[in-house]
Amino acid sequence: MTERDSRPTRSRIGYGSSYHRGERHEMEQKSGIGSVLGGQVWVIKPDKKAQVENPCLWMQAGSVKYKSCNNFYDCTTCKYDHAMQAKVSLGKQISWQDAMRRRPALERICRHSLTRRMANRACAYDFQCGKCDFDQYFEDFLAAKTKSEPTTMETVKGFDVPRHYHFHNGHAWARIENGGYMRVGLDDFSLKVFGQANGFELPLMGKELSRDKIAWGLKRRDHLADVRAPVDGVIVEVNTRVMENPELANREPYGEGWLFLVRTPDIKSAAKSLMSDEASVDWINGEVGILEEMVTSVAGPLAADGGTFGPDIYGNLPGLDWKKLTQAFLKTG
Repeated sequence: MTERDSRPTRSRIGYGSSYHRGERHEMEQKSGIGSVLGGQVWVIKPDKKAQVENPCLWMQAGSVKYKSCNNFYDCTTCKYDHAMQAKVSLGKQISWQDAMRRRPALERICRHSLTRRMANRACAYDFQCGKCDFDQYFEDFLAAKTKSEPTTMETVKGFDVPRHYHFHNGHAWARIENGGYMRVGLDDFSLKVFGQANGFELPLMGKELSRDKIAWGLKRRDHLADVRAPVDGVIVEVNTRVMENPELANREPYGEGWLFLVRTPDIKSAAKSLMSDEASVDWINGEVGILEEMVTSVAGPLAADGGTFGPDIYGNLPGLDWKKLTQAFLKTG
C-alpha cells in the first residue's frame, strides 16, 4: 500500500501556465499547446510572467530574457555557460558580469544571491569571481553544509520514499545539490530493517568512491553491515554530527541524517544510473515483499494485508539472520 504525504510541493516549476477546455481546431493554433486527455481537448498557454524555479545566472543578470539552469549551478561544467562566454569573446553577447556592472550600486549583488542560493550580499570584487575569497569559501564550505529536505514523501508499508531523490539497489540514496554535488545517505527502509545504529564507519574526506563497491559500514553492537557506493566520485564533506550521534540517521534519514557529500565527474550520468520517483516506489514495494517472506519464515503468517512495519525490525525479531538481511537488501555480506 502506497500513501502520498499531504505536504505541499514547491509552487514554482519554471514557467507557469493557464489552461481551458478547447475544441479540436485549437490543436492547430500556435497561441497555446493543445493536448487530448480522456477525449477532451485541453489548451495550455505558458505564462511568461511566472517565476523560474532555478534561474540561470545569465538570465538573472539580464543578459538573456529566459534561461532556466539545468546544470545544478555548476557553471564550470555548463555547456551553455561555455557557449555564452565564447559569444562574449567574439563581441556578440554582453557578459553577465558587464550586465551587473551597469546596475545601480545597491543592486550589484553576489552571483550566489542572484541564483537564490543565499541571501542578498553585495559583490566586493567587481564580479571577478576567480579572485573572490568568499566565492571559494561558499563553494567549498557553505554549499556543502546546506542540508537537503524532501518536499514530497510517499509511504510504502511504513517505509518513507521521498520524491526527487535517487536510489541505489543497495539502499543508499543520492540527492543532487546546487553546485554539482550529490549528498548521500541510507534510506528509511534499511535503517528500519537493521534498527538503531551504534555507529557508522564513514569514508574520509578526499577518498575516491567507485559505484557498486563497498564504501562504508553500519555498526550495531557486534554486527557490521557493509554498504555499496551509489555513485562514483570524491568525498568532499562528511557529516560529523551523524558520527557523534548515529541516531540522527534513523530519525531523519533524508535530512539531518545524511552521511557525506560527493563531487562526481558526471552528475547527470550518475543520476541516470540510479532509480527515482515511480521506479523507486515500485522497487521498495518489491523489497517489502521480500521482507514479508523473511518475517513470515521466523514469525508466522502476517495479517491479510501485510500491515505496516515499524522501526528496528531486526531487534524485534531475533529469529532474523543479520547476514541474510545484508545479502538480500544491501547486496553485501
